[in-house]
Amino acid sequence: MPDAINKVTIDVTVNGRKFRRQVEPRMLLVEFIREEIGLTGTHIGCDTSYCGACTIQIDGAPVKSCTMFAVQADGCEILTVEGLEKDGQLHPLQQSFSEHHGLQCGFCTPGMLMATHALLADNPHPDRHAIKKAIAGNVCRCTGYQNIIKAVEAVAAGAKE
Repeated sequence: MPDAINKVTIDVTVNGRKFRRQVEPRMLLVEFIREEIGLTGTHIGCDTSYCGACTIQIDGAPVKSCTMFAVQADGCEILTVEGLEKDGQLHPLQQSFSEHHGLQCGFCTPGMLMATHALLADNPHPDRHAIKKAIAGNVCRCTGYQNIIKAVEAVAAGAKE
């Protein structure tokens, strides 16, 4: 019988809240977020990094959480889709996705939101090419991407200088 796997203590801040947990070294970050913390907005789509449904932000950068171990996030600041809304108010990007029909089934939406949120943080006024590049690692099987791009453009057009 194999020996038990020794757990590792990690400390992370998720959506502004600190967490300390004991995890197996092989636990994926997406599993940690969903199972250990209970934030299920981050979706598991392909487990190969192809679809982007698991995209979150680590220290402000978009990361596919199915390709990272939870222990690699030790000491990091993590933002998930749940962290976008503040005080019961949708983030302007979430609102724009709704208003511009940038989602249908919604499976890709959390990853799309996190990828475009990171883009807008770095470049508040991206052109269409920059938006397409930012979402290139995220697959949507429903919308044809046009309304997602329109939603991001609308937020960028309303961004203050």
